[in-house]
Amino acid sequence: MNPKILNSIQNIPSKFIDNHFDGALDAVSIDSRSLQNGSQTLFFALVGIHSDAHHYISELIENEVRNFVVSYIPEGCEAKANFYVVEDTLGALQEFAAHYRSLFDFPIIGLTGSNGKTIVKEWLNFLLSPDYNVIRSPKSYNSQVGVPLSVIAINEQHNLGIFEAGISARSEMQKLEKMIKPTIGVLTNIGSAHDEGFLNLKEKIKEKMSLFENSKIVIYQINESIDYAPFAKTKVFTWSFTNKDSDVFIVKNTHVDQTILNVCYQGENFDVNIPFQDEASIENAISCVMVLLYFKYDPTIIRNRMQLLYPVEMRLKVKNGINNCNIIDDSYSSDFQSLKIALDFLESQKQSDKKTVILSDIFQSGLNKDELYSKVADLIVSNNISRVIGIGETISEFKDKFANCVTYTTTAAFIADYENLDFNNETILVKGARSFQFEEIVWLLEEKTHETVLEINLNAISHNLNFFKSKLKPKTKIMVMVKAFGYGNGGFEIAKLLEHHKVDYLGVAFADEGIALKNQGIQLPIMVLNPENTSFSAIINYQLEPEIYSLKGLRAFLKIAAQKELKHFPIHIKLDTGMHRLGFEADTIDELIATLKGNENIKVQSILSHLATSDDVMQEGFAKAQINLFEKMSSKLMDELQIKPIRHILNTSGISNFQDSQYDMVRLGIGLYGFSNDLEEQKRLENVGTLKSIISQIRTISSEESVGYGRKFIANRETRVATIPIGYADGISRGWGNGVGYVVIKKQKATIIGSICMDMLMVDCTDMECKEGDAVIIFGENPTVNYMAEQLNTISYEILTSISQRVKRVFYRE
Repeated sequence: MNPKILNSIQNIPSKFIDNHFDGALDAVSIDSRSLQNGSQTLFFALVGIHSDAHHYISELIENEVRNFVVSYIPEGCEAKANFYVVEDTLGALQEFAAHYRSLFDFPIIGLTGSNGKTIVKEWLNFLLSPDYNVIRSPKSYNSQVGVPLSVIAINEQHNLGIFEAGISARSEMQKLEKMIKPTIGVLTNIGSAHDEGFLNLKEKIKEKMSLFENSKIVIYQINESIDYAPFAKTKVFTWSFTNKDSDVFIVKNTHVDQTILNVCYQGENFDVNIPFQDEASIENAISCVMVLLYFKYDPTIIRNRMQLLYPVEMRLKVKNGINNCNIIDDSYSSDFQSLKIALDFLESQKQSDKKTVILSDIFQSGLNKDELYSKVADLIVSNNISRVIGIGETISEFKDKFANCVTYTTTAAFIADYENLDFNNETILVKGARSFQFEEIVWLLEEKTHETVLEINLNAISHNLNFFKSKLKPKTKIMVMVKAFGYGNGGFEIAKLLEHHKVDYLGVAFADEGIALKNQGIQLPIMVLNPENTSFSAIINYQLEPEIYSLKGLRAFLKIAAQKELKHFPIHIKLDTGMHRLGFEADTIDELIATLKGNENIKVQSILSHLATSDDVMQEGFAKAQINLFEKMSSKLMDELQIKPIRHILNTSGISNFQDSQYDMVRLGIGLYGFSNDLEEQKRLENVGTLKSIISQIRTISSEESVGYGRKFIANRETRVATIPIGYADGISRGWGNGVGYVVIKKQKATIIGSICMDMLMVDCTDMECKEGDAVIIFGENPTVNYMAEQLNTISYEILTSISQRVKRVFYRE
């Protein structure tokens, strides 16, 4: 039990409905889907535009949760739990966190800026943890919801906090300041992220600096174009590359594999070596040096620790594993809070009921070892983990706390015994502190494929889903299209995420796509948009729901439904309102009604149509005519058959352009994956897929030498040529070669030269520093898929769906 949780909830204004259930609270939750919810959970029922956690309170009560913060008590739950009734549950969560924070008195470092917050936080944790028991934000928990969850993890053993604060609009930072109450402020790089939420740069900086209004010190880089003085009310500690009046003056010298920083502070000079050369990492490292200087660390210690900095992996990655396993790679951190997050992610992405956790010793929990591993064991049980493999001397001591557990004192010992362990048909979470080098375990377990990968950002998918949901009326349902292998991005993994987000329907093109999802455990209703008559029996067997678009198809389905003696099997009636592709036309409606009337074998679950010009403002009239015809035809069906099905006609562009015609449901397709035909809307969407490869080989050719089939490229100077292992068999159009397209290497464009081969392409890298093995971006943020489509005179759909399934998909969450 954590008495501070009870203390804090009792200090927020609320009406307490005491039904005399146990008030021994030990955890706070906002996610009804988490398997970690239990009898000692205080659940805040947050309400969003299209989500209301109050709807899941009855399910949570069944799972033994008995204490809730609500804005209303759902019907039937009145006497089944204790309720703290408040006006605004998010506001209550933030007040709760602010009070909880006030119960602790130790230094808190608050981080904000446009870029670098998470990296600086992780590096400061690494640099300071030898001397402090650090509590820090897990992952990128820096939002209006993430910050309170981070703060609530503080316990009595911590003596230093490091918390991020991220904002995207005015008036947000004041709320975060009340919860974090930083004593030390660090302002990282100010860039263009979230510019749209502010009138100008001055307003954005003012908002960010308000995090530090009660801090003892604010650390930042002097920027000659920005006057920070009006925003900082406290003492400042500044650094600069150019202004010798700053508190710390720094000269940098970049070398092949490192950067040497000459630090001038209080009349003394000393060098610091860091293993990075890029500007962002250098600035982030200097922010860390500044904190160490403020904490009065000796230059020798600063030098020794800074040279050990490492690239921060901020992603939870999902990878294909050996023997039909899938791997969740979180092999660079091991603390209690991030373990809870990783286990929730494991549940949302599992492909099998069999779940294994490979876990190292856990550091910086603030708990004594026995209490810590008891809590870890409880997490393992609540998340229904089948097997635990512990690695480390400490976790080995507490092996008996876990069922079905084997332990090894070192990673090397695990690897030596690897052949004796059986990994088959399971989801494996690999989570370990960096010092354990669990990347070696991931390499062993990962399916071996070539170096070209399509990285799928699950955070971006969630963002895009929520963006389009924000356009919907409160009761409008949403179907998401995952046909064509999730538009080339991956079917099951995206479907699993959408199921986690509780969308209403999934849409696929053909029965085999739906069957694959059902076989992998997807429970959401799945509509098959283009079913062939020969697939109807399989559709019925797998509880898929067919779109019916012709009398011939309807009669074939009704025949099978009668043979199988079905009762009210759901079907979806497609109307042709002008697309002239599939669907019942107006002159067939009477016969359709006659065929359906009185039939008990089926139920018309929905009536739908498809807009042909929803993305073309010049043809708005045609789209509206389609909508009017849909209204007329669907109303006739409903009236004659005396039914109230779901109606839907809007696709992605329709959601944005015809918001008055949402009916009961909309169908989100390409927008989920980050694409819009509207330039302003495109800016609001996040890139989902990044296609990456590597440089296989670099050679230098002389003037007049050629590259590739047909000698389509002839060098006019001495040219460095990099070969990249991706070609048209992987989905890269041959039209993208011969100087039309480019790739990005180390943030520089490298033009594709010669013809694209089946498995390779070649680029000109003459004017850039690069080497074999360096990463190559084929598409993503730059070049974008939209840009490629424009150059190739096609559409983004074709680019995405052309990416071969031999290209490994890696799914990750920041």
